[in-house]
Amino acid sequence: MSRHTVVMYLAAILIGAVCVGQAMAAEGRPPPPPGQERGRGGPRSPEEWRQRMEEFRTRIEDQLRERLGATEEEWKVLQPRMDKVQQLMRQSRGGFRGMIGRGGRGRRGGDDRQPAADTPERESSDVEKKTEALQSLLDDETSSAPSIKAALAALRKARQKAQDELAVARKELRKVVTLRQEGQLVLMGMLD
Repeated sequence: MSRHTVVMYLAAILIGAVCVGQAMAAEGRPPPPPGQERGRGGPRSPEEWRQRMEEFRTRIEDQLRERLGATEEEWKVLQPRMDKVQQLMRQSRGGFRGMIGRGGRGRRGGDDRQPAADTPERESSDVEKKTEALQSLLDDETSSAPSIKAALAALRKARQKAQDELAVARKELRKVVTLRQEGQLVLMGMLD
């Protein structure tokens, strides 16, 4: 799933949640408590939410497979390589959290909320860890210039390593796609 697709999906969810909340407020009803129905057909529990997200991911994969014109056999070869490219693309940019900020203490607009207990937390990439380390130093007014310089160098090194790994993963993906599939993947931003 491309970053653009994920961002568009999350934006749609956010807009929907705001609209439902406004409609309920206009009717004088309080919004439902977390984990309960948020509208007709909305997820009612964390398990239902996970199931819906899995269904969404499956639909996106099916659409992508169709767009690439890949058979089931081809897809078994393409999908892991495409997943690897997408993962490395996120890592080379610092991941989604690196782009929008980590939302932790000391950040403007951030908060101290912890993820819900039922939300699976993935391991941070090296780039994300280096990004957070640099951001922590920048948030601390007493950080020394040498420590900031070292953290910046470490982040650049981690990003370069991720870029190098991304180049290798793209090369491996290019080996197994047709010219038409390569064209589609270039248009989607997965290959350059």
